[in-house]
Amino acid sequence: MATAVTRQVEARPRSVVTTTPLPKQGWIKEHETVVIGATAVIVFFIAWEGIAAARIMSRLFFPGPVDVWQAFGDWYQSGELGIDITTSAQEFLTGYILAAVVAIPLGLIIGWYGRIRAALDPFITFFYATPRIVLLPLLIIWLGIGIESKVAVVFLGAFFAMVINTTAGVRSLDTSLLRVARSFGAKDLTIFRTIALPGSVPFILTGLRLGIGHALVGVVVGEYVAAQHGVGRMMAIAGNTFQSDKVFAGLIIIALAGLILTYILQRLEHHFDAWRPQQLH
Repeated sequence: MATAVTRQVEARPRSVVTTTPLPKQGWIKEHETVVIGATAVIVFFIAWEGIAAARIMSRLFFPGPVDVWQAFGDWYQSGELGIDITTSAQEFLTGYILAAVVAIPLGLIIGWYGRIRAALDPFITFFYATPRIVLLPLLIIWLGIGIESKVAVVFLGAFFAMVINTTAGVRSLDTSLLRVARSFGAKDLTIFRTIALPGSVPFILTGLRLGIGHALVGVVVGEYVAAQHGVGRMMAIAGNTFQSDKVFAGLIIIALAGLILTYILQRLEHHFDAWRPQQLH
């Protein structure tokens, strides 16, 4: 009897479990954020050109994208485009890199040592609250109308965002991690290298990203007041002569530079986000 039942069970076809593969996402769905952003930009430029072409306002005051493109062509043909962009880029990079080289080590020291922080905090707060533009006349008197005064403005603009964020990164470290490290006999240098520095990297990158905007403002403002070459100088001359299309051309260059640099640093922030010390449970 048992043998007959067993044969009947074995004779039954075994059910095969099939798995249906998940449908592949389309390219648009996979890159939805990029597609939405690009579409919004395209719609914006189409609407801008449509409003400008309707001539609700005079081209003198509200040029369209086509007018701005033509202004780029005129700027290039004049031979000043390369010189102006190179000058502004040199001012920006020199001041920005100098600010990073000075601000990041200083911020780490200020955040790590309380007495140094107490001594320097009033000065940092004072100069951070002071608009850098009010110092520009003095910088021009001291350094002249050449590249040096613009580098100084860029330096001051980016420095405080970097040093404040770096200090905040060190001060926001998990105290329980520091206590555990010290309880195992770790020296200050080891704690700083393994806990403080990795935990501060995301804050340092945030300071670098915020410093970009301040530095670009410093370039434009410095060249507006007194300069021999530069995108800001071109915008100042164009604005004084009612060449709105050239003002927009300079604005687009500055905005694109800031957009690209900010995007790069945002990607670095996401990459180093895992370096933040995790809370102990």
